[in-house]
Amino acid sequence: MRNITFLALAGSCLLAIAGMESAHAAVDAAQAQALMTSNKCGRCHSAEKTKSGPSLKKIAEKYRGCADGVDKIIANITTAPTVKMDDGTEEEHMVIKTKDPEKLKNLARWILER
Repeated sequence: MRNITFLALAGSCLLAIAGMESAHAAVDAAQAQALMTSNKCGRCHSAEKTKSGPSLKKIAEKYRGCADGVDKIIANITTAPTVKMDDGTEEEHMVIKTKDPEKLKNLARWILER
């Protein structure tokens, strides 16, 4: 009886773990870069340097370690929030032209890796 209980518990744990999304799921860098290119994100953002928008490195530093960092990045790229530019002006952030939640998560994770 003890072995059956142990096996049932172990099996349940394995199924739960298998169903969970890994916090460090593999990022498809090519897909993320293609999404950034097709949406012309490079007009305002670059990897290391601040343009009219913050660098990807600065964005990653801001949200890395936050429990909801991925969600915050996704909100910024899908809801057109008003953003303040370096020169003090404000404008609506461009909206990414995809509704695919996996592509959005991939892009956010890729940015966090910068």
